[in-house]
Amino acid sequence: MSTTTDDDTTVLRWSVIEARGDDARSFLQGQVSQDLESLGPEGAWTLVLAPDSVVIAVGRVHPHDEGLDLVVPRELADATQARLRRFLLRSKCTLEVREVDDGPFASIAEQIDANWPGPHEIERNLTPHSFGRSFVDATVSFTKGCFTGQELVGRLDARGSSVPWRLVHAEGPSAPEVEEYLRSKGPDGPQGLTSALERDGRVIGLGVAHRTLLANDPPAGIVVGELT
Repeated sequence: MSTTTDDDTTVLRWSVIEARGDDARSFLQGQVSQDLESLGPEGAWTLVLAPDSVVIAVGRVHPHDEGLDLVVPRELADATQARLRRFLLRSKCTLEVREVDDGPFASIAEQIDANWPGPHEIERNLTPHSFGRSFVDATVSFTKGCFTGQELVGRLDARGSSVPWRLVHAEGPSAPEVEEYLRSKGPDGPQGLTSALERDGRVIGLGVAHRTLLANDPPAGIVVGELT
């Protein structure tokens, strides 16, 4: 796996999945991780999960007069729509994708500075707890009842949220050096630098590391921090 090193001005692209119809809210209530019954006008972060709890997409869900809008990274829109349609069945709900200019983050720099996963992180096929406790608290309701992927997420949360792969904030002299360090511990897997930019002569980004790496001190010039 490889990652492109961007700069502070690299723009992120977004799409809206428009859920419309009499059953739009009840359908999505059973599909996304956020409790839509308490959704306010400002919207909320939510996840679309596979049945095995792997994150398909993270985005913002907003109320609409005719249903709901789910704003996701454009790179993940088609996969998210396809995953939702698998469970649509006889619901009175339509799902249409529309490209938009604005989303939760304007640039790759904003996303990295917020320590928030984007499409490159989601593509590593991780479960919610790999992205940290704050991420889970912001995106998952454990009181709303059942949703696709809920059972495994709830079970892991109850057992202490111990996962082998962790999203980290990483900095270093160059992308290859950070990549090499992130891959230096653990079995072959999704580890490595995922999103990165050059700033003040250094590479700053997000990546995935095995938990055994986080028990070690990195070499001089490299900083790696687990997201809490």
